[in-house]
Amino acid sequence: MKKSKLLVICIALFSMMIFSSCAKYPQTEIDVAKTAISETKDLGADVYVPEAYQALVDSMTSVETKIEVKKSNFFKTYKNEKKSLITISQMSTDVKAKTEVRKAELKAETIELCASVKALNESNKDLLIQAPKGKDGKEVLLAIANDIANIDAEIIAIDSLLNDGDIINSNNKIKNINEISLRINGELNEAISKVKK
Repeated sequence: MKKSKLLVICIALFSMMIFSSCAKYPQTEIDVAKTAISETKDLGADVYVPEAYQALVDSMTSVETKIEVKKSNFFKTYKNEKKSLITISQMSTDVKAKTEVRKAELKAETIELCASVKALNESNKDLLIQAPKGKDGKEVLLAIANDIANIDAEIIAIDSLLNDGDIINSNNKIKNINEISLRINGELNEAISKVKK
């Protein structure tokens, strides 16, 4: 009889230990996951890989909601939530890597497009010299000359942005300038071809 009572007490103590270890609020895991998410944002994940970053934030919000619901339960276990928080921390490492890859891609694209726009702008300067200078065309040619000068200045500004690590803005700017350069090129070629006919 004493042995069976002792066995029951042991089982009860063991069960309490299991419940208490599972029931411990996962503050450490929450802090680690939040820090990991914060680090991905500091790296620019919300700008460079917004979908992946948002998935991280949504996962964290979901886990925190589940934890808050369980806080009021008498017998609570955070076992699944702890696993989810560890997964979020691991996911953040992947998001950081994706961010770095995207930054490298955009930087390479920006540098390549800058070189292309510089060459196109030089070509536009040559075309400007060849363009017909009739009475009506003087104002148009003056406006184009101003645009070409502005493109030279913008390329210098983009180089500065790129050196400061502002990859996303430098990429957006060079794409916009490329469109302007292509438009100017088209207008000049059209004007020259009309005179040659």
